[in-house]
Order: sequence, then structure tokens, then C-alpha cells
Amino acid sequence: MSAQGLRVLPSRHGAVETLERLEAVIARQGMAVFARIDHGAAAEKAGLELRPTVVVFFGNPRAGTPAMQATPTLAIDLPLRILIWQDEKGTWLAYNEPGWLFRRHGIVDDGTADIMNDVLASIAAEAAG
Repeated sequence: MSAQGLRVLPSRHGAVETLERLEAVIARQGMAVFARIDHGAAAEKAGLELRPTVVVFFGNPRAGTPAMQATPTLAIDLPLRILIWQDEKGTWLAYNEPGWLFRRHGIVDDGTADIMNDVLASIAAEAAG
């Protein structure tokens, strides 16, 4: 699977454990989980089947707010989010690459995208590992 600006990696754990690990890593990094969208549960309520598919929205308002003040359209892509899903091959995590987000919103990168990417990559790898 390949989508522009999307980083995808496999998890060594099932969807539930990956989600628990992800939220624990986010908390240890001093960030807040703002929302969890459970698409699988919504599908079930509608009488449909969907393998585990959850999006976790998280971040730090001290970091995100100034960015949104400077570039209000960035709010459509913040807070940060990581998708966890399960398919016939296993469990996966995906997130938007910060450099792609910066380009999407016309933000001149002063090196912040690399820092954000390192943080996201670390969070995802720890949750998946």
C-alpha cells in the first residue's frame, strides 16, 4: 500500500495491543490523546463488518497552536494522528509525513518537519515493536 505523504509500518502485535502501546507511548512523550475514532465499532453499530480500524488523534497544544496561528489551514491536519488497522496480513500503523503536511500548506520548513518526523517515527516504532 502506498499513498503520497503516508508512512506505513507493520506492527508485531495485534490491533488492541498496538493501540494500547501507542497511547502509552504518547503519554510518556508528554502529549495528550484528544480523540480515538473506532471505525470498526461504528461499522458494527451500522450492522457492517470492518476489521479493527482506529485513528488516534494526539499532540501538544503548545506546539500545535502557534503553527495553526501562523497557518490556519494546518488545523485540518492537526492534531497529529496515527491509524492502526488490521488486515489479512497483520496489523499496521500509518501517519502523515510532516514534510508532506508542510508542503501541502505552503509552510517553509525551518527543520521542524524533520524533528516532527523523528518524533512520529519513534512513537510508531515503539508502538509497533
